Amino acid sequence: MPTVEFFFDCSSPWTYLAFDRIEALCAEEGAELVWKPILVGGVFNEVNKELYDLRAHQNPRKEAYYNEKDLQDWARLYELRIKFEPTVFPVNSVKAMRGAFVADEDSKLPDYARSVFDAYWGDDLDISRDDVLEEIVAKVDLDPASFFEKIRSPPIKAMLRANTDELIGRGGFGSPTIYVDQSDMYFGNDRLPLVREAIRRSKR
Repeated sequence: MPTVEFFFDCSSPWTYLAFDRIEALCAEEGAELVWKPILVGGVFNEVNKELYDLRAHQNPRKEAYYNEKDLQDWARLYELRIKFEPTVFPVNSVKAMRGAFVADEDSKLPDYARSVFDAYWGDDLDISRDDVLEEIVAKVDLDPASFFEKIRSPPIKAMLRANTDELIGRGGFGSPTIYVDQSDMYFGNDRLPLVREAIRRSKR
C-alpha cells in the first residue's frame, strides 16, 4: 500500500483546501495517510528567512489575485468558507498544532484539525486563544483539562518540533507538503491531482 505523508499547519488557507480533500483521495486510491502536524513558522524561520521581505515587494496585482480571487475560487469549488485575511493574521498556531498530537492519541486528529481550520478560516476566531481552543476541544469530545496539560508537556512540544525539523531536513519549505512513498514530494493544494497520479504509479 502506498504511503502519503501530509505535513500541515492549520494557519494556512491553502492547507485547509488540501486537508479537505486528502483523506478522500487516499481512501479512493488505497493509500495509507499519515498526518504530520508542523509549525510552519518554524519552517519559514529556518529556510524562508527572506519570505516576509519578499512579500513586501510582490506585485500587488498578483498578490490580490491569489489572495482574493484564486483562493475564493478554490474555496467555492470545495464548498468551504475562507475569510482572507482573518482578523488575526498571521496567527500563532503553536498551541493548536500541539493539540493535533493530543487529538491523535484518541484517534480524533482529522476531526480536531477540521474544527481548527473551520474556526480560524470560516469563523474568523483566534486559534491562539485558550477559550477558542476550549470550544474546539469540547466539539470533538476531548477532555479540556487533559488537553491543556498535555500541550504544555515536553513530549508534545518535542513531537511538533521533531515533525517541523523532519520536514526541513527532507527538503520541505511550507504547508501543505505531501510525500508519496517518502521521497516523492509535492507542495500545495493544486498538486493533489499529481499526488493521485503518483499513488497510482507506485502501485503499478
